[in-house]
Amino acid sequence: MGKVYLIGAGPGNEELVTLKAVRVLKECTVVLYDRLSGESLLRYLNEDCKIFYCGKEPGCHYRSQEEINNMLVKFAKEGHIVGRIKGGDPYVFGRGGEEGIRLSKENIPFETVPGITSAIAVLNYGGIPITHRDISRSFHVFTAMTREGTSLQWEYISKLSGTLVFLMGMEHIGEIFRKLMENGKNKNTPAAVIMRGTTSRQKMVTGNLMNIVEKAKSENLKAPCIIVVGEVVSLSKYLNWYNNMELYGTNVCITRSREQSYEVKNKLIELGAEVTEINAIKILNTSENMDGYLNKLHRYDFIVMTSVNSVNIFFNYLKEKRYDIRNVKGKFAVIGSATERTLMENGIYADMRAKEFSSKNLEEALMKKVKKSDSILIPCSKLSRGKIAQSLIDFGCQVDEVHIYEPVQGEMSGEKAFDEVDVVFFTSPSTVRNMINMVGLDKLRRKINIAIGPITFKELEKHSISSLISDEFTTKGMIKKLLQFKQNKD
Repeated sequence: MGKVYLIGAGPGNEELVTLKAVRVLKECTVVLYDRLSGESLLRYLNEDCKIFYCGKEPGCHYRSQEEINNMLVKFAKEGHIVGRIKGGDPYVFGRGGEEGIRLSKENIPFETVPGITSAIAVLNYGGIPITHRDISRSFHVFTAMTREGTSLQWEYISKLSGTLVFLMGMEHIGEIFRKLMENGKNKNTPAAVIMRGTTSRQKMVTGNLMNIVEKAKSENLKAPCIIVVGEVVSLSKYLNWYNNMELYGTNVCITRSREQSYEVKNKLIELGAEVTEINAIKILNTSENMDGYLNKLHRYDFIVMTSVNSVNIFFNYLKEKRYDIRNVKGKFAVIGSATERTLMENGIYADMRAKEFSSKNLEEALMKKVKKSDSILIPCSKLSRGKIAQSLIDFGCQVDEVHIYEPVQGEMSGEKAFDEVDVVFFTSPSTVRNMINMVGLDKLRRKINIAIGPITFKELEKHSISSLISDEFTTKGMIKKLLQFKQNKD
């Protein structure tokens, strides 16, 4: 017998997911998710986890609730650890209770992982506190989607003095405001409608009971939306922090390996962007190729590091072999600031660094320092073009170029994730080629593309993909280029 986790995925923003949700997702062997839970959480799953999309889109449910219940039971009885990912909190209009009851009747062990409900979080991202001293001392959350339509007790609801929040109400938005006014709610009561709250597609309109429906229609707001009624809406002009962030409304796709995405992803999020992580590259460790060179490591005059991956894999290899780094007498040369920083994290300060992040600049720096007959080690990618090594050999150096890793094409965890993307960051020619294979040329040509440097830019150009090129050949430079583009556009 397996086990089922009913997991609250929060309101849509990946950072608003609980630590427990992330932990149990890593344990799952089968996952069922739907539209409101999004696809960003899928990256926490193991590669061999089976994934099922259940739909739950208005008017076009992919699987009925009964089918979902049956799947949970079936997979659990087969011995799987099953994750049922649900938007918001599983027990706030999420039908998690129905799934839990079915599992209980089948004697299947399960746990519920609470999630941040959109009824509170989306308002926060719109600058609307759900309660506020002297304005609202209570709040009330309703679903506008029931078997009987909007069969709510409007005569009581309209008399409530606290904040009113309606989920899943866009199909009945006109009826909601009409019923409130018909039952005595002041027509000038502030109201707001927030679409896709906490994400890069967030859009909000404010008004009152009389004009909010027309405003929502004119802005083309569509489900999923949160409808808010109450005096707290008027505070959004002071508290609307999310809209003021520099990259608000921008979804940026990072295409490099998971290991290298952390820093640039965090910086983009700090600036207000939503980040879609598609790891177009997966790094295969082939450091066993170093076995034949370990005994002569102390003889090299220079060790050349051409990437962060090279540094990490090289030093991890030395640790595994219990090799004493004090035996290394050679000088270290690095290609850029990120590689230099990673080298420093391993206790080594680079003796030289290329002026710009390019193999040509690194080659020029080396040629000024090396002597003929110097012995040089270049631990690098299998896809290395070998230009630095060949130039050094032509000069008269003894060069060992050792392929300690191989970048291969990654996998997409959710096919719909790329549709939401506005901007794509490309950090190498291989990310370009792999993304073409993964999402197709047509989709890439419709995005704003930014290349880290001239070689990546040429690869994009080769495939007729228009792009911007970073002035600084680093991920920080790419972010600067994006900010410049946004400022010029605005």
